[in-house]
Amino acid sequence: MSPQTIPQAIARNFLGQAPEWYKLAIIAFLIINPILFQINPYVAGWALIVQFIFTLAMALKCYPLQPGGLLAIEAIAIGMTSVDHVMHEIETNLEVLLLLIFMVAGIYFMKNLLLFLFTKLLIRVRSKTMLSLAFVFSSAVLSAFLDALTVIAVIIAVAVGFYSIYHKVASGKDFSADHDHTEDSRIEPLTHSQLDEFRAFLRNLLMHAAIGTALGGVTTMVGEPQNLIIADKAGWGFVEFALRMAPVTIPVLIFGLITTVCVEKFRVFGYGAHLPDKIWLILAKYDAYTDARLSKMDIAKFWVQGLIAVWLIIALAFHLAAVGLIGLSIIILATSFCGVIEEHSIGHAFEEALPFTSLLCVFFAVVAVIIDQQLFIPVIDWVLTFEGQSQLAVFYLANGLLSMVSDNVFVGSVYITEVKQAWLNGQITRDQFDLLAVSINTGTNLPSVATPNGQAAFLFLLTSALAPLLRLSYGKMVWMALPYTIVLTLVGLFFTWEFLPQMTDVLYDMQLIEHHSALPTSESPVGGH
Repeated sequence: MSPQTIPQAIARNFLGQAPEWYKLAIIAFLIINPILFQINPYVAGWALIVQFIFTLAMALKCYPLQPGGLLAIEAIAIGMTSVDHVMHEIETNLEVLLLLIFMVAGIYFMKNLLLFLFTKLLIRVRSKTMLSLAFVFSSAVLSAFLDALTVIAVIIAVAVGFYSIYHKVASGKDFSADHDHTEDSRIEPLTHSQLDEFRAFLRNLLMHAAIGTALGGVTTMVGEPQNLIIADKAGWGFVEFALRMAPVTIPVLIFGLITTVCVEKFRVFGYGAHLPDKIWLILAKYDAYTDARLSKMDIAKFWVQGLIAVWLIIALAFHLAAVGLIGLSIIILATSFCGVIEEHSIGHAFEEALPFTSLLCVFFAVVAVIIDQQLFIPVIDWVLTFEGQSQLAVFYLANGLLSMVSDNVFVGSVYITEVKQAWLNGQITRDQFDLLAVSINTGTNLPSVATPNGQAAFLFLLTSALAPLLRLSYGKMVWMALPYTIVLTLVGLFFTWEFLPQMTDVLYDMQLIEHHSALPTSESPVGGH
């Protein structure tokens, strides 16, 4: 190879098969950022956020880890943040990373039971509206006690199972054959339209389930990571947290379910796709096929996986250990009692989670830039200038808008810390602090469904191996989430503004919750922590 061809080869290798315009855009970002940082660091920080969101939006063109990682490395190199700060953010979110690594892998070893149960559900519930409601409501209930990422991992495993069954049959193979469900070239011509319809059907169920994780995740202190932070800052227990949130979360759940019915009935925003009869027949035959061939060993595995599922729910609900460690226990139990002892067999379970774990570490670098460049400080200072009920509404909207472009865990933790400091400094009363804590929690959880980067569960779904198979892009997720975004945001805002103070007073009168009037003994009113 001549020396002249080396740069061409490097340019061709850069970001692989991504479109040329995409490669040029990333190169332009890398050139512009150092210049912009020298001129105005604040503007450069916001430019980095927009660029990172761009890489997420183009996830089907190129996995965001590589372009997003290049932007993060450059940000550290030019001084927008430091390696130590990035490491601090990773350490702070270590439980989330362990959750991804171990819990998603643990669900992989329970996929046979999950596919068996959900196939029964899909075959017996022929009404698409009822099926959609079942996915939304079950995801909401599970997410109130489990982690949303765990729930999404379950739904993804089920959807992959459904997709691979149909794809195998459409490719002319029987149920027992090995098959690569990512390759469409052998699909018979007449089945391509059926495959597109089936993809749309699965997209509907996945988005309903994702929305369900948000509806349930906002209700309890264990539903989302920022909920735990808020509960800790406010000194609330599990029951008190749920009761304080109820004036907003219960109406939002009801209106969320109504929205599910509406989008399915009117077939808007990409919803309303039905399971074709031919595909239903394939799944029914597969169900009969598996039932006929169930051995005593298979049944024993189902029982073991069922008992492990019970352990999972109990362990997560009562916080018997860190979520990641519970996931590791699932891997150990499921592999031990189901006879999976080869290293390469275990390794496959980690293929889905590790790329996203790496991407999340890159995201934490962007969060470090947000903190170091104080990108949210002007918004926080502005919000604190409001008073009374208007302050509740402004806090709700500010948290929601910032959560759409950033991480809702980060936004929630920043705001609750600032609000607690305002209370300790005597700027607000304890009762107002409690109301603002509710506003922060609902604000970070509800409007953030607008974009995949708003919630980790949505981002995990977007960057999963299933998303390209179902043609689920960033833009499509935003579009399909739009009706929920509008309804959840407006309903949450209305009940936060109009009914939260009054309903909280009712809870006080009924002695279901108590006034927290005294300052923490370890903290003084002036001087902070």
